[in-house]
Amino acid sequence: MDTSFSAEDLAFRDEVRAFFTEAYDDELQARLSDKATFREAVIDWQRRLYEKGWIAPNWPKGHGGAEWTPTQNFIYETERAASGVRDVVPFGLKMVGPVIYTFGNDEQKERFLPRILRSEDWWCQGYSEPGAGSDLASLKTRAERDGDDYVVNGAKIWTTYAQYADWIFCLVRTSSEGKKQNGISFLLIDMHSPGIKVNPIVSIDNHHSLNEVEFNNVRVPVSNLIGEEDKGWTYAKALLAHERTSIAGVADSKRALAEVRDFAAREENGGRFLIDDPLFQQRLSDIEIELMALEYTELRVLASVAAGGAPGAESSLLKIKGTEIQQAIQELRMELAGYYQGVLPTELSPEVLGHSFGSDARQAFMYGRAATIYGGSNEVQKNIIAKAVLGL
Repeated sequence: MDTSFSAEDLAFRDEVRAFFTEAYDDELQARLSDKATFREAVIDWQRRLYEKGWIAPNWPKGHGGAEWTPTQNFIYETERAASGVRDVVPFGLKMVGPVIYTFGNDEQKERFLPRILRSEDWWCQGYSEPGAGSDLASLKTRAERDGDDYVVNGAKIWTTYAQYADWIFCLVRTSSEGKKQNGISFLLIDMHSPGIKVNPIVSIDNHHSLNEVEFNNVRVPVSNLIGEEDKGWTYAKALLAHERTSIAGVADSKRALAEVRDFAAREENGGRFLIDDPLFQQRLSDIEIELMALEYTELRVLASVAAGGAPGAESSLLKIKGTEIQQAIQELRMELAGYYQGVLPTELSPEVLGHSFGSDARQAFMYGRAATIYGGSNEVQKNIIAKAVLGL
């Protein structure tokens, strides 16, 4: 694998940097930080990417994507994270969009894909249930055929941004015969349908991004079924492989680790800076080495996908190691913040009682505990690797 950049790659990197400087301006960032303007600000940012032609880097050009090379993807993600630019909301662009253009019919592609690209529809993911998280195949939300509709009853949980969503893609049970993986279908549901109720869940970091979504006799047109009835598990596995690859979060971890290094160079402990403490240096170096190894593994997977392959068991490896590294960085940042991580922001200033990064470190640490659980728990990923790679 050639890791050097060509002249074209370097020109693309300069173009990415210039675009972020111009398009991701202070006014947009302020709106993204305000709960009242967050949704519209996200849509605004994604439409700027759409106008640039960068909203769907990995989609085929025939479906409106950019069809970037692995090197372009790597450069974009590295520069995005280094610049502190937020990623797109993944549920439409990185999850259901590829499922639709891969397994959907022509009518569904024409109906949904352009609206996803233009951020006209906000999507959320309906997979996990109160009794079916990592054991996703045990889901109980049912969809029973009634003429030209399915009637859906059940509940989904941990549904990110459901409070903003126009549509939800759901795994629903359409049959109870045979293996539990059988009888699952992939259904697109309008969130404005009668019978849907969204219950907010405030997570341990005191943020509201998660929700429970209840379905009470919700009627969904049969035309919203992706692929064949009872074959949804096949489509779900394809989606999860791509999701787990992105969960690795290499570029964002590199930025987070750089921030830790910067804070440590300014924080004193016992009369010397923490960055000069041998034990701290060792922990920082251990994480850097692990992160570098993960980065090259991710590049190999991207190169394989670009050559016509698909992320398989490798995505499970990326998910395991990526989330473990994220948590290691969060723990190190918590220790760096020390007592200041317990200081809550006030209307005055977080600087009054301590370091500004202290509260951020605590919140990231708290929410980050879920990283090894969502997207399929790391224990489940180890089982996938054992079966698919080791043949156990």
